[in-house]
Amino acid sequence: MALVAQDLLFPADPTSRSVARDLYAGIKDLPIVSPHGHTDPSWYAENKPFPDPAQLLIVPDHYIFRMLFSQGVTLEELGVPTLDGAPVETDGGRIWRRFAENYHLFRGTPTRLWLDYTFANLFDLSDPLTVDNADNYYDAIATRLATEAFRPRAMFERFNIEVISTTDSALDDLKWHAMIRDSGWSGRVLPAYRPDAVIDPDFEGFGENLDRLGEVSGCDTGRWQGYLDAHRNRRDYFKSFGATATDHGVLSAQTANLAAGEAQVLFDRVRHGTADASERALFRAQMLTEMAKMSADDGLVMQIHPGSWRNHSPAVFRKFGRDKGFDIPTQTDYVGSLKPLLDAVGTDPRVSIILFTLDETSYARELAPLAGVYPALKLGPAWWFHDSPEGMRRFREMTTETAGFYNTVGFNDDTRAFPSIPARHDVARRVDCAFLGRLVAEHRLREEEAHELAHELTYDLVKRAYNL
Repeated sequence: MALVAQDLLFPADPTSRSVARDLYAGIKDLPIVSPHGHTDPSWYAENKPFPDPAQLLIVPDHYIFRMLFSQGVTLEELGVPTLDGAPVETDGGRIWRRFAENYHLFRGTPTRLWLDYTFANLFDLSDPLTVDNADNYYDAIATRLATEAFRPRAMFERFNIEVISTTDSALDDLKWHAMIRDSGWSGRVLPAYRPDAVIDPDFEGFGENLDRLGEVSGCDTGRWQGYLDAHRNRRDYFKSFGATATDHGVLSAQTANLAAGEAQVLFDRVRHGTADASERALFRAQMLTEMAKMSADDGLVMQIHPGSWRNHSPAVFRKFGRDKGFDIPTQTDYVGSLKPLLDAVGTDPRVSIILFTLDETSYARELAPLAGVYPALKLGPAWWFHDSPEGMRRFREMTTETAGFYNTVGFNDDTRAFPSIPARHDVARRVDCAFLGRLVAEHRLREEEAHELAHELTYDLVKRAYNL
């Protein structure tokens, strides 16, 4: 049996499956548009070989190491760097064998789908990964990675990526993006403005971050208006490198729209470190609205990613830092929380806001009705923990009846694991074709409409939503 079956994720019902096959055949080779992700721009700038299979596929991928950690494998054994430089495993072969010993843990998960797809389609491996063939797997992948054809730019082109966006701190000098731009390479790699470090008063080093924001922008971040001007300056800087979007990772979707005087007082308390927890939360809420207002002026699409209790384990956070698998979904309110922002810009045709969620209970109850009426809102795809066949199906089933297809924005792979990009997009394309195939089989959609929609969901919607 092949690692990736021809009818992977297509319906078991023969009629629906036949339609899904035809739909997929029409869109499977379309270019990848990846408008939100976390690949490292230095990869494309320097175009160096990836170090080894473990460093490419395991060490940076929290989907992989969180599962292994849950079963007693330490992060040190998997080569995840510590903040204080304490020793961790550096032998790629050992890391790989530890991974292979536990590959059975991923049965039934989307991670297994992505990895098997990568093994089969990128590295031409046909046997399932086991402990017995782990070394052969490692050597085969390592041999490929040493060749020119497996450097980042060549893989970018092999994957048929039309455009990819990285996610970059508001304080980033974008030197890697400058190097890419000046290199003459035709690959389109864009930054996205991520201001969490200078918007969230609970972000580590927040005061120093504001000082740095003032330095890089030339604005007085000791004053409310100067602080807002600094954001405008940085947003313009990101736009000069092709950015079309901002990105906001927040615990809640709470927004506020304070009068200028109230906002100034609140900022002063936050700036001087005297704000209490409720005031810090109010500041985050105010800044989401301020970012939306700026989007009305400069045209950057606003992405709001709420609902993740980030760094849930303080011990792991202290030892390994952010993004180490301990971000946990929380219940999220949208209808009440977003009302101040929507009162300000929700019907403004200049504003485009893409909402994501980790709380699937909000799909039909809140998100689809909101996006189904407010011109400024669109729904981002199934995200993070729900970036799975089941999660994608649930998203379509619970949002289409109220928001339709055209208030959604295609697919975001949102990954740090570069080789998983084509795998993730293929899964999304197959799931969407399966959903459309079912609608055709149930006589709820004409087949010619389904072909149009398959193209829209794969390519056109994302291009329009992100101004790409």
